[in-house]
Amino acid sequence: MTLAEWFSLFLISLLGAMSPGPSLAMVMKHSLAGGRKNGLATAWAHASGIGIYAIVTLTGLAVVLQQSPLLFDVITYAGAAYLAYLGVNALRSRGGIAERMASGEAVSVWQSAKEGILISILNPKIALFFIALFSQFVAIGHDMAAKSLIVMTPFVVDGLWYTLITLMLSYAGILKVLRNNAVLIDRLSGVVLILLALRVVWG
Repeated sequence: MTLAEWFSLFLISLLGAMSPGPSLAMVMKHSLAGGRKNGLATAWAHASGIGIYAIVTLTGLAVVLQQSPLLFDVITYAGAAYLAYLGVNALRSRGGIAERMASGEAVSVWQSAKEGILISILNPKIALFFIALFSQFVAIGHDMAAKSLIVMTPFVVDGLWYTLITLMLSYAGILKVLRNNAVLIDRLSGVVLILLALRVVWG
């Protein structure tokens, strides 16, 4: 895997983590309600679920590539279409990040962790996202080092992103900045996702 290929993987993983949705809402809820410990427990439990998805998806796509290259091509283009769909939705968003800044009742750290991993494992959109993401990288993941890097990148990126969210939520000024720039963040994410979808098709 070249540095350029890894950077594409990193960028899509980051955008996937940043995308407003139930995962972001869950981490924010536990961070605001229970504090840093709850937020960090939710963040890394969620990342563990992402790691499980990464292993399963990479293994499954490798089997499909070996047994049916034509079906793999169909999955690849469908994945590109899904990335473009996410991009268009982000461009049309009115500030999804701000919409999900809701607090809730404080719970135990264990409960926060449990909800964190469940929200990732039970979200079908994450499965679709990983098929879209890994379909363009599975062919270059021949050795164990490359496969490990492909799996570890979204796991670490997801965990660090939600760790950052948890730490930022400790400061009221950061909340204001996120609310004020939520639409801009969505617009930029949308453009990058569409460009990445085009790259898959042209590649």
